[in-house]
Amino acid sequence: MDYATLKLIWWVLIGVLLIGFAVTDGFDMGAAVLLPFVGKTDEERRIVINTVGATWEGNQVWFITAGGAMFAAWPLAYAASFSGFYFAMLLVLFSLFFRPVGFDYRGKRVDVRWRQGWDCGLFIGGFVPALVFGVAFGNLLQGVPFAYDTDLRVTYHGSFFALLNPFALVCGLVSLCMLTAHGAAFLKMKSDGIVAMRASKALRLFAALTIVLFLVAGALVATLISGYTITSPAPLDTVANPLLKSVDSGPGLWLANYGLYPWMALAPAVGVLGGVLAFALAGSRFERLAFLSTALQIVGVILTAGFSMFPFIMPSSLDPRSSLTVWDATSSQMTLEIMLVAVIIFLPIVLGYTAWVYRVMRGKITADAIRDNHHTLY
Repeated sequence: MDYATLKLIWWVLIGVLLIGFAVTDGFDMGAAVLLPFVGKTDEERRIVINTVGATWEGNQVWFITAGGAMFAAWPLAYAASFSGFYFAMLLVLFSLFFRPVGFDYRGKRVDVRWRQGWDCGLFIGGFVPALVFGVAFGNLLQGVPFAYDTDLRVTYHGSFFALLNPFALVCGLVSLCMLTAHGAAFLKMKSDGIVAMRASKALRLFAALTIVLFLVAGALVATLISGYTITSPAPLDTVANPLLKSVDSGPGLWLANYGLYPWMALAPAVGVLGGVLAFALAGSRFERLAFLSTALQIVGVILTAGFSMFPFIMPSSLDPRSSLTVWDATSSQMTLEIMLVAVIIFLPIVLGYTAWVYRVMRGKITADAIRDNHHTLY
């Protein structure tokens, strides 16, 4: 297999891993965001927690795997992103600390303040990552202020608070509302009674907000946000060196791929359609279909960002020529080949045991189940 094809395959695979993380761990984070709102009593909050309690650790593996794949396949992008998003990543990491300790420690004491404290921690562990991931994508679409010198040493010239610009916050809200809707659909599917009723209302609200914010972000990308395009490409089979190409930037350039490849327009259409279906099904008894609709919305939104930016991975607003793309940010051909063999062997195994776990853990978490298993459930 030639080097250029391998680069493209790994762009697809990392996209699959990111979508897998958003679809699986996304409903965990969404359920945590909704915890204080759909669970008014301790028993109701225990229902919410136990809907995700059996699978959240396995879901988080997708995040770890995606990070490891980026490190191995796109080392330049991995290094540059840690320079630019270092404090944002630390914020995500510290907020995620609340999840394992929150699940494990919350039920150790029958004390209102103790449990409310850990409920706040679980809320933070869902809210902050869901928001920051969207903020990160918003900054990628605008370009990150980094540059390479002639020795390919990267320098970053931004700050943490510069990441919190208006467009990035809009993208952060898209991510937050999208994952919260997904969490609401999951709670509707996995619970009953008043918790499921409140989850239905939350699903309708956040599915609608996601559609509106997604369209607003799209309008901003089309009119105000500068996109990037390669004007003089480097050879596709060369070693990673971003300085071998020429890049131009300007408003509306992120829409160029939709003119070259009209089929890519399916991505935003799927994102909107998934949200519309989720909104329409929020009050129905078609719980699984509603959950699949929010998953479809996530797939559409992420693919829209990926298709718009292709082949860019991390554009540079400081020096457009330093922008990292699928073609010049990758590891060596041998590294990509070895990793591809590993993926072909292990990915089906991961998908297989994940499907088995969800099959075993199927069914609803009810108030009776909480009472009957008081000492074994969270």
